[in-house]
Amino acid sequence: MLQRHLQEAFKNREYLPSLSGAYHQLGNLYSNQGKMKKAEDMYLRALTGKEKAWGPEHTSTFDTVNNLGALYSDQGKMKEAEDMYLRALTGYEKAWSPEHTSTLNTVNNLGLLYSDQGKMKEVEDMYLRALVGYEKTWDPEHTSTLNTVNNLGALYSDQGKMKEAEDMYLRTLTEYEKARSPEYKQVLDTRYNLGLFYKKRFMFEKTIQQFELVVQNYKKLLNPEHSEIVEILNQLKDCEID
Repeated sequence: MLQRHLQEAFKNREYLPSLSGAYHQLGNLYSNQGKMKKAEDMYLRALTGKEKAWGPEHTSTFDTVNNLGALYSDQGKMKEAEDMYLRALTGYEKAWSPEHTSTLNTVNNLGLLYSDQGKMKEVEDMYLRALVGYEKTWDPEHTSTLNTVNNLGALYSDQGKMKEAEDMYLRTLTEYEKARSPEYKQVLDTRYNLGLFYKKRFMFEKTIQQFELVVQNYKKLLNPEHSEIVEILNQLKDCEID
C-alpha cells in the first residue's frame, strides 16, 4: 500500500526530493532485513528520483550510489559494486574533497570489496589512503581510523607480513582499550583476531593468553553457550592439542 502511494506521488516532480529520500530509507530498511531484491528496487527508484530532482552529481545522489555498491557487494555482484563505489568516489572527491569522511568511507568500502576479490595490492592502497585521511580528518584514536588499522592487520596477516600485522593489531587493541572498556565488543574482536594471528605463527602461549581474556569477558556479555564463546573454546582446545 505504502509503495503504491509512493509510486503515484513519484510522478509529481514537486515531491521527488522527499520521496527519493523515502525510497532511500526503505532501501536501508530492506537491506538491514536481508531483503536484497526489495532493497535494490528501492535504491534504484531513489537514484532515479535524485538524479531528476538534484542531478547526477549531487552528494545525496552519491549516497544512494554508495549504498547500491554495498548492496551489490553483499550479493556478490563484484563488478556492479565496483562500478557504484567508483562512481560515488569520483563524485565525492569533486563535490567535497579527497579527505571528506564520505570520500574516505567509500575508499574503505572499495578496500573491503577488493579484499573479497583477493586484489591485495589494491586493498592495501585503499586502506592506506583511508587511514591517512581518517587520521587527518578525525584523529588516530577515532573508531573509523582504528577499524582501518585493524583491516590492515588482517591484510598483512594474509600476505604473510607478520611484523606489520602484529603492529596493526596491537595498535588497534591499545587504542580501543584507551577509549573503551575491556568488555567492549570491538576490543574483544580485536583481541580474538590477535589470538588467531599468534596461533598461525605457532605462538601458543600468547594465543592462549588472548583467547582466555576474550572468553572471560565474553561471558560477561553473552550466554556461555553462545556460538562465539564455543568457537573460542574450540580454538583453545586446538592449542592444547598442538
